[in-house]
Amino acid sequence: MRYILISLGLLVSLSFQLRAQSNRINIHNTIGWYNYFGTFRLSNPVSLHTEYQWRRNNLITDWQQSLLRVGVNYQVNPNVLFRIGYAWVETFPYGEITLNVYGKDFTEHRIFQMMQLTQKESRFTFSHRFMLEQRWLGKYSESQLTREDVFVFANRFRYLFKTQYALMPSARKTNSPYLALYDEILIGFGKNVSVNIFDQNRLGCILGYRISPRVNIEAGYLNQIIQYGRQITGQPVFQYNQGVIINSNFTFDWRKKKSPK
Repeated sequence: MRYILISLGLLVSLSFQLRAQSNRINIHNTIGWYNYFGTFRLSNPVSLHTEYQWRRNNLITDWQQSLLRVGVNYQVNPNVLFRIGYAWVETFPYGEITLNVYGKDFTEHRIFQMMQLTQKESRFTFSHRFMLEQRWLGKYSESQLTREDVFVFANRFRYLFKTQYALMPSARKTNSPYLALYDEILIGFGKNVSVNIFDQNRLGCILGYRISPRVNIEAGYLNQIIQYGRQITGQPVFQYNQGVIINSNFTFDWRKKKSPK
């Protein structure tokens, strides 16, 4: 427990330290992330993961990102989950200074590997998610182009720590509200990563409601910090995004039912 609390404290501290530094260009946006997550159970250990994230700027009126992710889960035991999969991402020009140097949208393809460790203590659930991503980022070699003509490969490591607290007895499976706090740091590495080894930090606080064992919804606050992969007039560029996040989570049981004897 002590190690978990220290880890969360360090991640939150890093987020505020990044905000406090002054020798940089700072950009602020108001965002809204509206997400679907679906799990299709094929057998006791194996399931399919699906998700779509509709990420918007100016809360909802403009595009920020579109993210589609699919994967295969293997549940070793109730506390250990592995996942491999693919993600397709479209990032749009938004904010005062766009992520793309030419102010264009760009495509990204990812392959990822994930491990999640879960620990329950009374009404608390603690989880650690470790993820490796192999990314192919679309680039424009000239401003006149209307589509990317180059895809640059980059690696990224992600670590997410989440604490969830059941507001009612944790054994209750329906009509059960809960609170959750999480922080995720994203680190780029490899020869094609330049000034943004620190890529992002995401801090969220959400209120969830478990409607049934197969359906739960969540809504809350999201704080996202992004460092650009380039500098302007020798200054690093950071984007500070704050807004709302709404998640809908579904579990579908596709396991073959045993016929009664």
